[in-house]
Amino acid sequence: MNKTITESYCNDYFNRSRFETIKVKVGNTSIGGDSSIRVQSMTTADTKDTEKSVSESVRMIDAGCELVRLTAPSKKDAENLAVIKQKLVERGYNTPLVADIHFTPNAALIAAKHIEKVRVNPGNYADKKKFEEIEYTDESYAAELKRIEEKFTPLVLLCKEYGTAMRIGTNHGSLSDRILSRYGDTPDGMVESAMEFLRICDKHNFHDVVISMKASNTLVMVQAYRMLASVMKGQNKSYPLHLGVTEAGDGEDGRIKSAVGIGALLEDGLGDTIRVSLTEKPEAEMPVAQKLIQKFNSSVYNPFPIEGKHSILPYNPFHYERRVSSAIENIGDHNVPVVFADLSTIEAIKPAHFFGFGLNYSVPLDKWNLTDTAADIVYIGDQTIKFEVPGTVKIVCTYDNWENQYKGKSGFFPLVEKNEIGKIKENDIFFVKHFAEDSDTEYLLNFKNAVVVLDSKHSNKTQLYRFIYLNFANNKIKNPVILCSNHQTEDPETYQLWASSDLGSVLIDGFGDGIWLAGNQSAQLINATSFGILQATRSRISKTEYISCPSCGRTLFDLQETTAKIRSKTSHLKGLKIGIMGCIVNGPGEMADADYGYVGTGPGKIHLYKEQTVVRKNISETEAVDELIELIKENGDWVEPKPE
Repeated sequence: MNKTITESYCNDYFNRSRFETIKVKVGNTSIGGDSSIRVQSMTTADTKDTEKSVSESVRMIDAGCELVRLTAPSKKDAENLAVIKQKLVERGYNTPLVADIHFTPNAALIAAKHIEKVRVNPGNYADKKKFEEIEYTDESYAAELKRIEEKFTPLVLLCKEYGTAMRIGTNHGSLSDRILSRYGDTPDGMVESAMEFLRICDKHNFHDVVISMKASNTLVMVQAYRMLASVMKGQNKSYPLHLGVTEAGDGEDGRIKSAVGIGALLEDGLGDTIRVSLTEKPEAEMPVAQKLIQKFNSSVYNPFPIEGKHSILPYNPFHYERRVSSAIENIGDHNVPVVFADLSTIEAIKPAHFFGFGLNYSVPLDKWNLTDTAADIVYIGDQTIKFEVPGTVKIVCTYDNWENQYKGKSGFFPLVEKNEIGKIKENDIFFVKHFAEDSDTEYLLNFKNAVVVLDSKHSNKTQLYRFIYLNFANNKIKNPVILCSNHQTEDPETYQLWASSDLGSVLIDGFGDGIWLAGNQSAQLINATSFGILQATRSRISKTEYISCPSCGRTLFDLQETTAKIRSKTSHLKGLKIGIMGCIVNGPGEMADADYGYVGTGPGKIHLYKEQTVVRKNISETEAVDELIELIKENGDWVEPKPE
């Protein structure tokens, strides 16, 4: 870990407040300081195509985009930004434009004169990535830093002259060979990659800088941003943060994954502008980002302050390690986190009611079929179950219901309020509802057979649940914990975003042996959200994961169509990670975490990867998906889908 990390990464681990940064002017808007959290996105059109770029920008701006980013892979693209800017102004649109630069410093020097902001990627702006391991001495490493400074300084001076802002955008998947050789593929390396460029900006007194630490792995992404904030605090720097989970994917998975990563940081007051990267039309990203931000504009905080210092955290916030808990039945210890389903409002419970939670009953066969996303525990409250449930499923009910109907029956357990705990006999396994606002937890030392159902009436669950984590550690309480989230909203998308934000940070910190989501949504949506959150936090893998980039002007095929096609043929491959990348910029690097990769390398041409190694080159796009399936089969990772 970076030895410069001596500070906390936020203002207060136990009370949410926004991390204060300098205000960076970007054209007619600003990022950081007391500015609201800005929403931005990126066009998918070829930047040399003025008409399409302008039209797409207009749709994005009309949808609420506050900064429009366009790729500038060549000098011609960069030059056309001036034309696009002028056309937008003529149509009455003055939203700032951002040039996305990767391998072409000359394009950045052109773009910086025409638009309000440039984004540079330290991994490939003046460095290289060929997956080569290089042994550096201190002298040779210093020489490389000098070379980078010479190449980067002209852009810094030009931005300073023209009043152009800059984003130093580190990507987990495009760290240079030099950084990888010294720091490894780590959040620490991501932070150092950005800090090298930031030091050059500081040297020339250029401070209109925003920083990002993007990754497709939410744990890496959150840890990198936290580490960056901590390093900046330790060096008295306070640059605004641009948040995003890169290659989040599409649909429900992309939304949940983005909300887990971005939400985890917003919960701690980090973040000044966000981009929700979806493999969809760019204007579809704005409503998602706005709904996520709205969670923090309408929050009901806990009514009392919890005093705490950053040094007393019971875990390392820059490295994942699951909290040590005792095992009760299949909950806690090394068991995967369990998922709750709630049927307590259904008066006449039938097998069909289990369908929404992934538990399917066949009447002709008199047999249960459990899907990979089948709930583990069903809460029935005061209701009655008059049929046999699958042996792997536990039933939880109120204490009186359990006492009167199910006491002694295998697989049935009572849920009690804290003030009812005296009813429990010494050896009974039970669940106890505990509100995180209540710091009195020592009673649990006398009830080692209790599973804690942790809830809160307030919206800042991250801080409240973190406090209980600390409380348990201090009191040496090892009872397993179920994390609760309950949102009453008619909008399914808002529900998923807010629930994911509630629990993402807590699970990333290693706290939680299960989750219990409630709300006025369908059983199917609640169950899908539960498993989606666990998948996004890598706590429990229940389906195929797609590391799919959003389209941009560099994309060499229809990402939405291709992703849908690959998903339709591989969605049954539980636990497999497949990268779908539109171009070579984000391809091999950003999908480094994937088992297989599908990368555009030219018009109509695809490279296929096994992990980081290209194994099939320049395959026709019309044959590439079938070739990908064959590659998966050759490596023994294919299973035939189950019949419908």
